[in-house]
Amino acid sequence: MIRRRTITHASLGIAGVALAAVLAPLASATSAPHTSESRKPTVVLVHGAWADSAGWSSVVKRLQSEGYPVAAPPTPLRSLSGDSRYLADYLKTIHGPVVLVGHSYGGAVITNAATKSPNVRALVYIAAFALDRGESTATVSAKFPGSHLSDDPDAPVPTSLNAVPFTQDDGATGTDLYIKPNKFSDVFLSDRLSSTDAAELAATQRPITAEALGEPSGTPAWKTIPSWYLVAKEDHAIPPAAERFMASRAHAHTVEVDAPHAAQLTNPGAVTHLIEDAVRGTAR
Repeated sequence: MIRRRTITHASLGIAGVALAAVLAPLASATSAPHTSESRKPTVVLVHGAWADSAGWSSVVKRLQSEGYPVAAPPTPLRSLSGDSRYLADYLKTIHGPVVLVGHSYGGAVITNAATKSPNVRALVYIAAFALDRGESTATVSAKFPGSHLSDDPDAPVPTSLNAVPFTQDDGATGTDLYIKPNKFSDVFLSDRLSSTDAAELAATQRPITAEALGEPSGTPAWKTIPSWYLVAKEDHAIPPAAERFMASRAHAHTVEVDAPHAAQLTNPGAVTHLIEDAVRGTAR
C-alpha cells in the first residue's frame, strides 16, 4: 500500500507539472497574444455589418507577406458602445504601436475604441463611418443620397433589409438586420463579384442590430489621431458623398477608388496600399 500510495503521489506530481506546462503559455498568450519582435506596428482589421473577419483574408495575406503582425478580431455587432469596449479591451493585449483599420460600421467602432487605446498610431477608414459625437450611422447616411439600402425613406425598416427579432439572456428583445439575399450583390458588392460568390457571402453574412446602427457615437478619436480614408466611388451602402464628407471633416489623407462597399474583397491591393501609407505617415 505504501508503494502504491507513493506511485500515486508521484503520478499526481508529474500531472501537475504537465498541466502547468500547458497553462503557462496560455497565461502568457492571454496577457500578450500579439507580442512581436517586428519593428512594424500591428495592423488590427475591424469588420463591419454583414461581414466577418474572413472578409479581410486577401488584405491579411498581403500585409503578412510584408512582415506586418496582423489581427482581425470579430466585431460582436450588438451595440456601438459594447462593440467599442470589446475592441478597446482587445487592443490592451497588444504590445507596441497599432494601426487600426475599420470597414463600414467598423469605422464607428474604431472611432470610439481608439480613444481608450494609447498605442493606436493611425486610423484607417475603408468605406467606413468616421462619426462625430452624437451622430449615428443611420443619421449620417440619411443626410446624403445614393444608398441602395432603402428605396422608401419612410419605411420603418430599410427595404433591402430583413428584420429578425431575437430574445436576449435577460429577456429583453432586439432586432437583427440582414441584407436580403436578392439585394446583397447590389448593396454590398455593387455586382462586382460573381453571382455564386455573392450568394455565398449573403448566406454567411453576420447581422447587426438595429440598436447598434441607431446608437449615438462618443468622442471621436480622429480628432487627435491621424487618419486615412478610402472612398469607395461605387458604394451602394454608404453614399460616397457621405464618405467624402466624413473624410474631409476628419482631415484624413484620402484616396478615391473605383470600388463597391466591400472594397477589401474586390480591391485588396488598394486597401493594403492605404494601410501602408498610414504606417509610413506615422513612423517614429
